[in-house]
Amino acid sequence: MAELRAVGSPTKRTHTIGEVINLLRAEFPDVTVSKIRFLETQGLVRPDRSASGYRMFTDDDIQRIQYILAEQRDHYLPLKVIKSKLTAWEHGDESPVVTESGPPPEAYFASSGVSLTASEVSRSSGLSRDQLAAVVAEGLLVPRQLPDGSASFTDADLQTARALHRLLARGLEPRHLRPLRLAAERQVDLLGQLVAPMLRHRNPDNQRTSAEILADTAQASAEAQETMVRSRLRKLLEH
Repeated sequence: MAELRAVGSPTKRTHTIGEVINLLRAEFPDVTVSKIRFLETQGLVRPDRSASGYRMFTDDDIQRIQYILAEQRDHYLPLKVIKSKLTAWEHGDESPVVTESGPPPEAYFASSGVSLTASEVSRSSGLSRDQLAAVVAEGLLVPRQLPDGSASFTDADLQTARALHRLLARGLEPRHLRPLRLAAERQVDLLGQLVAPMLRHRNPDNQRTSAEILADTAQASAEAQETMVRSRLRKLLEH
């Protein structure tokens, strides 16, 4: 943010939107006129207009656009977050909080590819066959159905099953754990909104960016939920 000069600072030089595209294309090959216009509709850049109604961009406007595009490319930030950072800077906050990065998607979504039977999951997790059937019925585990009608579980399913066993061992029943499934589904719906526009136009770059965003936000939301639960449980113990 330090590279940006205050918007509206005196400058004589202006550029048309076509000239802006040409100036930025070397660093941002995918920048288009539509992209710049979209940033304007979102209030992220505010070019002046010539007497003929053409957009006229100052050097400060171009630096602002460079910053926005770099934040999207390098940190995968939503425009709403970028706009908040720009607003804070305009109000005199020159030390915006640096966004932490989450795990790489290769690590977050990694899977061993192991296929486990119901008996193997039951034996390795501690769940009885009846308990395993019950948590599957509640949608807490969703095994893949094989052509012969049997169920196939992944290593992630086994990890979930072990956590569920700990909860059931404390006296909870499978039906009591429905809120966990509902919370997970709501979280997936929420985070899915962040990448829905990119996934509508599937290509390797969009796929990679979507995976990075989801890995980062999923870990962040899990940490936020855990700390909120811990804080509320601490208050429960203090009463």
